[in-house]
Amino acid sequence: MNLNATLFAQFVVFFILALFTMKFVWPPLIKALDERAKKIADGLAAADRGKADLAAAEKRASAELATARDEGQKRIGEAEKRGQLIIDEAKKVASEEAARIIANAKAEAEQQMTKAREELRGEVATLAVKGAEQILKREVNLAAHADLLNQLKTEL
Repeated sequence: MNLNATLFAQFVVFFILALFTMKFVWPPLIKALDERAKKIADGLAAADRGKADLAAAEKRASAELATARDEGQKRIGEAEKRGQLIIDEAKKVASEEAARIIANAKAEAEQQMTKAREELRGEVATLAVKGAEQILKREVNLAAHADLLNQLKTEL
């Protein structure tokens, strides 16, 4: 019986150790494991939220970048149109100025031609009088023949 008593004593000690372990050791261990599992789950959930936030932020940044790019292209197009309008306006002003300068030059040339014709008529009339004087061998009186000389100027 000695063997049975030893076995029984071992069984009682094992049973008491098992009860002690189940009552005092397992609950804190399970609690610690549950807390650790909760922390891991919370960390994974936070990581998933972070990934979702990152994806949303990247999407917003991409949309903002596309909007900024479109706005930049629009402004460049408007600037090119304004530049072309300014160039066209400058060409128009330059063309008008050139036409005005040409008209002034033509008017001045016409005045100079008229003046030159008048001078030439006067010189021709004087030469005609001198020629007539030579032919007639007498001096022609300019005051007396003014009407005749004026008529000669207009004919020339």
